[in-house]
Amino acid sequence: MKDLLHTAITAALSAGEKIMHIYENEDFEVDFKSDDSPLTKADLASHQVIMSFLEKTDIPVLSEEGKHLPYEERKTWNRLWIVDPIDGTKEFIKRNGEFTVNIALVEEQKPILGVIFVPALNELYFSTVEDGAFKVRNVSIYTKVNELIQLGEKLPLDVPKEKYTVVASKSHLSPETQEYIDELKTKHGEVEAISKGSSLKLCMVAEGVADCYPRFAPTMEWDTAAGQAICEHAGFTVMDYKTKAQMLYNREELLNNWFLVK
Repeated sequence: MKDLLHTAITAALSAGEKIMHIYENEDFEVDFKSDDSPLTKADLASHQVIMSFLEKTDIPVLSEEGKHLPYEERKTWNRLWIVDPIDGTKEFIKRNGEFTVNIALVEEQKPILGVIFVPALNELYFSTVEDGAFKVRNVSIYTKVNELIQLGEKLPLDVPKEKYTVVASKSHLSPETQEYIDELKTKHGEVEAISKGSSLKLCMVAEGVADCYPRFAPTMEWDTAAGQAICEHAGFTVMDYKTKAQMLYNREELLNNWFLVK
């Protein structure tokens, strides 16, 4: 597992370097996929960098920007990587820094390893089912990965909070989510609501900065697998709102049900 974690972190940092070069130096064009979600040159460049590392592991890869094989083939995979080369493309386009590189390793439908790199903030989150979840601040791509792993602060952090805190999507705040937040106010009194982009919302729960993250709007498996790993390995739950059980992966339908993280 340590070798695979090392590979995933290296892939994420290398992709982040490529992304930031485009982010800081180019007027990138935006295309749109068939579902009208935005796609940039950086998404594709990140995908190619990550694949160059993960292909060497001989574990199949399900990437947002890769070829999505039919379930008949995927269902035979006991293990797979699930990758989002840029989670939060809308935030990338807005240049607000709230985008991430997500890499998860899933075994028997459960995330057993997660890596999330926030290239604009130089923050790295990583986790394994054996060792728990960690955060590294002020990441330098020139630091050896073994040293980065040693620098990790165990999650959740000891974060003082005065109010019950809920984190919600910056781009997808549905009426149902607002209704859930209103219910929390009835239960907890004053509730602080924080808006964030990408998988940073899952990271905030794992850190202990937020108490919960309700997601009552569409997401895909690659949006959540790495964040779920980090949350679960930090001691939190990611519940599929439909099945009322742990959210599973490599399903026939790659669109997630609503879910709740707390």
